[in-house]
Amino acid sequence: VAEFNNTSSVSEMSKGDDAKHGFHHRMFLEPQEKKRNLKALVVKEVKKTCSCTPAKVKDRVFSFFPILQWLPKYKLKEYLLGDMMSGVIVGILLVPQSIAYSLLAGQEPIYGLYTSFFAGVIYSIFGTSHHISVGIFGALCLMVGQVVDREVLRAGYDLEPAALSVPMDTAMHVNATIVHVNQTSQKLLCDKTCYAIKVGATMTFIAGVYQVAMGFFQVGFVSVYLSDSLLSGFVTGASFTILTSQAKYLLGLDIPRSSGIGSLITTWINIFRNIHKTNVCDLITSLLCFLVLIPAKELNEHFKSRLKAPVPVELVVVVAATLASHLGKLKETYGSSIAGHIPTGFLPPSPPDWNLIPNVALDAIPIAVIGFAITVSLSEMFAKKHGYTVKANQEMYAIGFCNIIPSFFHCFTTSAALAKTLIKESTGCRTQISGIVTSLLILIVLLVIAPLFYSLQKCVLAVITIVNLRGALRKFRDLPKMWHLSRVDTVIWLVTMASSALISTEIGLLVGVCFSMLCVIFRTQKPEAPLLGWVAESETYESLSAYKNLQTKPGVVVLRFEAPLYYINKECFRSALYKQTGVNPALVKAAKKKAARRMLREKEVGSGGNQTRISMELVSEPLGFHTIVIDCCAVQFLDTAGIRTLKEVCKDYNEIDVQVLLAQCNPSVRSSLMRGEFFKEGEDHLLFHSVHQAVDFALGAQEHSGICASK
Repeated sequence: VAEFNNTSSVSEMSKGDDAKHGFHHRMFLEPQEKKRNLKALVVKEVKKTCSCTPAKVKDRVFSFFPILQWLPKYKLKEYLLGDMMSGVIVGILLVPQSIAYSLLAGQEPIYGLYTSFFAGVIYSIFGTSHHISVGIFGALCLMVGQVVDREVLRAGYDLEPAALSVPMDTAMHVNATIVHVNQTSQKLLCDKTCYAIKVGATMTFIAGVYQVAMGFFQVGFVSVYLSDSLLSGFVTGASFTILTSQAKYLLGLDIPRSSGIGSLITTWINIFRNIHKTNVCDLITSLLCFLVLIPAKELNEHFKSRLKAPVPVELVVVVAATLASHLGKLKETYGSSIAGHIPTGFLPPSPPDWNLIPNVALDAIPIAVIGFAITVSLSEMFAKKHGYTVKANQEMYAIGFCNIIPSFFHCFTTSAALAKTLIKESTGCRTQISGIVTSLLILIVLLVIAPLFYSLQKCVLAVITIVNLRGALRKFRDLPKMWHLSRVDTVIWLVTMASSALISTEIGLLVGVCFSMLCVIFRTQKPEAPLLGWVAESETYESLSAYKNLQTKPGVVVLRFEAPLYYINKECFRSALYKQTGVNPALVKAAKKKAARRMLREKEVGSGGNQTRISMELVSEPLGFHTIVIDCCAVQFLDTAGIRTLKEVCKDYNEIDVQVLLAQCNPSVRSSLMRGEFFKEGEDHLLFHSVHQAVDFALGAQEHSGICASK
């Protein structure tokens, strides 16, 4: 039974004194009994998990396939128009972006269309969010592209696009495989393009396996280490790398894509070394596209409240640029780089290259974590806004299957994308039927329209990619506000952004996670420990350094330690206590011992009484307080080092006649103190529910000791 003082009380008082003075009253709290039978708990969980009833099977199936829950309840008249409109609009915007982001992932345009098609259909089946748009995401495309370039070089392919047919001995040298590339089953050698999608699909498969495993083992807590400021800084840093990787297309330069540490700086060095080779036609086309896209995007954003749907300016630019390139014969006349042949239909499915798994397994980890974290955060954000709930573990399954299944159909990694999700929501989306409509529109492009983009210049695709980075790059405008709200979050953002841009995206993410965890540790390593004062006519105590007109009780020092007390900050706690009270017990005891030895020597020598009287005054000099009350309301937990530190502090102050009381300890801290034998037998009443009770107890005890002394 836990026993606490409700008002001032002194354990040593007799019942007569209690009745006389009227300030002894205790509160008894009986703790809940905790069943700790591990065997029974395991058996119960096994029975619960392994039991199989028709109702349970139905519930499992419906929870694993959320479409079975919401599709039968679909309100055709109420939902269909909004879903159709948002699906068509997102599809129109997604077609040029899918083609553009394929370059970023080191793939041919057709594979970006495949990826967008399958992602929309699969998420509609497994996802629990009604609004998010799952598809190609720039930061993930960049990370995929970097691994693809590395593996392509490692396999011995040149940086230039390989010819469709190469000598057999060369193919044998690079261990290329033979694949089917059309419905006539004509076998062609696997060139660089073929090998690149094998690498991308294999890494996508592994990332999906990781995400499904996280859902199965319910380790969604991993995402809590990716704070909003960290993710924002990572995306902004990756945006600089994306912009850098696309700069060569703007200028029409044919330079190798840098990868690894410092790729951003290396790429710009290569660009400036080859700046004299700029293709004027591509440069002019890029400038014209910027002049059209940026103002149009800004107008779309400015008038979004008045427009029922954003103007699909990207599609207009793609169509116009394709026509201009085809009619003007820009490739033949000026040597402009174009998208080239984009086949119709689907390639036959093929499994990932199992031999590549050891090479890409490690690279897939940050891709899996980032994809999951962004998808879940967007799902929860829009679910909260529209008044429904999403299941984080099911979202992991959904995004995992959006990667596993498409990897057999020549696709690369996907996740939710904020910009397309905002458009989807603002144009009337009500359910994931909108995603299916978007996929059907992309299917039409795949079956009919794709070859028409043959003459589209790559510089136009690069412009589309760069213009879509505006949102991430605008985060710099929010820095003053972020700094005002939280300087620590701002520093985390800057460190993650800089390391992601200047070092590499994967290392930048790792640096950001480590730095943010260090910030948490530093916050608890050197926490605030203010002295508290009494708010008049209340039972409240607040910080003397934060508020004016607070009062202090004579002889009582009240201190609040604003962090858990554990091995990292135990010395900080001790030094803060000594500093705020102005008394270090060890120094006081040493001074008293020194004075006592001096008195002893003086007595032995037989010197005058004046020096002896001075030494006696030094020994008995009052400290100015008799009690220290430690407010533990911010101490979430104690470890063994923390308990030992509290024991030592109490013992040291007791030796110089200062009492230490603890107030507002939570049940976990109280339990730790009891298990750690913090209190001697009969002293467990020295725990208080409030600081006010502890202060009243200290004053009452001092008054009682004064009465006893006078008697």
